[in-house]
Amino acid sequence: MGEWFVDWGLPVVGAVLAGALIGYEREFRGHSAGLRTHTLISLASAVLILSVRGQTEWVDPLLPIETLSIDPTRMSHGILTGIGFLCGGVIFKEGLTVHGLTTAATLWISSVVGILFGEGSLGLAAATTVLTLLVLTTFKFLDMRLPGLFIIDATLRFKGQSPPSEGELAALLRGRGLRVSRMSRHKIEKGDIVEYAATLRSIGRPSIDDLATALEADKRLIEYSLSPRND
Repeated sequence: MGEWFVDWGLPVVGAVLAGALIGYEREFRGHSAGLRTHTLISLASAVLILSVRGQTEWVDPLLPIETLSIDPTRMSHGILTGIGFLCGGVIFKEGLTVHGLTTAATLWISSVVGILFGEGSLGLAAATTVLTLLVLTTFKFLDMRLPGLFIIDATLRFKGQSPPSEGELAALLRGRGLRVSRMSRHKIEKGDIVEYAATLRSIGRPSIDDLATALEADKRLIEYSLSPRND
């Protein structure tokens, strides 16, 4: 019983716990693929690899053992290929922003962890789980505080009779620490509305609230949209 648990039960239990830990982190942050999805992926990967280890029990005992080729790497390739299709389902594009890349990566690594447990590399699987959780938590903290280039896609609509000039608008944005890398101007509603579409860049995380307050102070403004990218 003890040997059976070490060879078969322990990898399954480890895969379930590892997938659950990674999945809980994703679910805690409100992502679509959470606890159950990551746990099932890790469990399925471990069980499939374990089934390859017991492949000799599948065949007819009269079949010469030399004809049987056990290659766990082929099963691993098949698992990871299938996970690739599943990962594609959690990635979506909203405007110019792509969402779900990190969740797709956690689904993929949950499968990898399950494979490691299934093949008996318990120490490596446990270490991979711990490192994954550290990346998801610690690196998130660092990402919020390290300086970086932030991009905002802005759409501003003004009254067509007296809209601000491009230079006036660019000066306002520069005063908020934003550099305009691209700006276009369109007239809509027979010239009653002038729309500016701009890509804004900033070193360091800008305050959307401060920018919105500055824009709203202009009585010519009709409506606006400020969409920070999160690639």
